[in-house]
Amino acid sequence: MSSTTGDGADPRAGARVVGVSAGRSRNGANGGGNGAAGVPLPGRELPVLDPGPRGGPVRERADAARNRARVLRAAEELFTARDPREVTMEDIARAAGVGRATLYRRYPDPASIATALLDEHERSLQEHILQGPPPLGPGAAPAERLTAFYTAMIDLLERHLHLVLGAETGATRFGTGAYGFWRAHVRALLAGAGVPDADVVADTALAPLAPEVYRFQRHTLGLPQARIMRSLAWTADRLTG
Repeated sequence: MSSTTGDGADPRAGARVVGVSAGRSRNGANGGGNGAAGVPLPGRELPVLDPGPRGGPVRERADAARNRARVLRAAEELFTARDPREVTMEDIARAAGVGRATLYRRYPDPASIATALLDEHERSLQEHILQGPPPLGPGAAPAERLTAFYTAMIDLLERHLHLVLGAETGATRFGTGAYGFWRAHVRALLAGAGVPDADVVADTALAPLAPEVYRFQRHTLGLPQARIMRSLAWTADRLTG
């Protein structure tokens, strides 16, 4: 990896791009894929499928798609109005007007629903990191890319904190595909800047982006978003300078 441009190892080498069916593996606690007996592991969104015409593509049933949209819409409203960690599956089922059996057919817990809502936003950011223009994308110095990454993540937290709190808090955060991607990206930038032990420092660099930390700073201490970002830019400069 060049210390001039910050380009190098693709973060996907250490973590898959997030997606409900791909990047949220939590080693069976809330991940996708199948168990040893071919049974779907908890945490993966399981669509209700219609086989369609013989030989044609498998499609999601129309009624199932409508229920999914109602569930996601109701859940986002609940996550916005309340502490996402206090929202229950019964709350979501009632607000969406669906039975609990219908809800559990797709989602094992509220965190998996928050994950489904959050995936699209994180996937877009990851694509910008991989293929977008500098400084967020390839082609800029490590310090510039790390600052741009902090800026993008703070923007994501500011706009979607309720979803991140519902999906990526505590120990759960470290098992998500998203965290694995962010960690691989930051580690590559730190290694490109010559940081002696980038594997350790990567987690230190990501610590300020924990959603509980951001909520404490913004909503308990009342710190302005711009002030937090200035401090993170200073951190990026010191880590990679």
